[in-house]
Amino acid sequence: MFMLNNKITIESRAILEKFLGGFDYNTSGMSFSSLYMWRDINDFCWQKIGDYICISGLSHLEVDKQEPFLFPPLTNNGKYDSSSLRKTIYAAKKIFEDKGYEFSIRLMPKHMIEIIEEACPGEIDFLDDRPNYDYVYTKQSLIELKGRSLHSKKNHLNYFFNNYSYEYVKLTSSMADKAMKFIEEFNKRKKLSEHEMKLLKMEERAMLHAFQNLEKVGYLAGAIIIDGKIEALSIGGQINKNTVTVHVEKANTDFRGIYQAINSEFCKHMPAEITLVNREEDMDIMNLRKAKLSYKPIWMEENYIGIFKK
Repeated sequence: MFMLNNKITIESRAILEKFLGGFDYNTSGMSFSSLYMWRDINDFCWQKIGDYICISGLSHLEVDKQEPFLFPPLTNNGKYDSSSLRKTIYAAKKIFEDKGYEFSIRLMPKHMIEIIEEACPGEIDFLDDRPNYDYVYTKQSLIELKGRSLHSKKNHLNYFFNNYSYEYVKLTSSMADKAMKFIEEFNKRKKLSEHEMKLLKMEERAMLHAFQNLEKVGYLAGAIIIDGKIEALSIGGQINKNTVTVHVEKANTDFRGIYQAINSEFCKHMPAEITLVNREEDMDIMNLRKAKLSYKPIWMEENYIGIFKK
């Protein structure tokens, strides 16, 4: 369900990154690395409308229906003009409605509510979108796991370091086949519903494209090798000058502490200027929420949904 004219491709990276980097959005989904990875699962596409680039996608949080949405329109100069932004929003709204869909703006960072409200005063309801809050941590805290609240995780990390002989390596596209073998073996251990299995197969295709194009897309990626096999991997992308988003993190739990290890090693090998790590949202999955909260985020990047009033 592609609502706009252009699909997300490697060739579109330059123009999209110009606009994605034109304002401090700080939301994990608003990065080229994220858009490219999940482009087929979420039908991400884009179009220049007026002075702004618009990106649309498909939400999978609703099991029983498909919900296309618009990201907040992107600027390339750090500024928004209320009049021109209003024209863009209404032009995008017409595209959605002409195709028979209700128009909504999603993954809207809290600091953009005022901007959208100025463009469309009193016309939009802004709804809290807790399942899409991003979890933000300091890089150093994830490396060191210091403090009483992280003591059990530090114990797992130390156990891994003390009991397994491993190598941490930069993951490259030349390792795509080995990475996919790890993903397939990882997924075979899962027991999922039909809907979840469908999404998992879509995720596998996304992983393959990402592994094959790590350098072209600009991903940061690493893996833990034990006895010649990949047993954990992590893939992320930079969303601003000091923040990396972790898009994928998977590990073989036969090795105690390996999740803490891949998390710590991935952070250790990030560029020196990176000080913050965004570990994305929990999608209202309670076990995932509990896990992400347990690492003690320093803040939540709040996101909202904008829906025009009836």
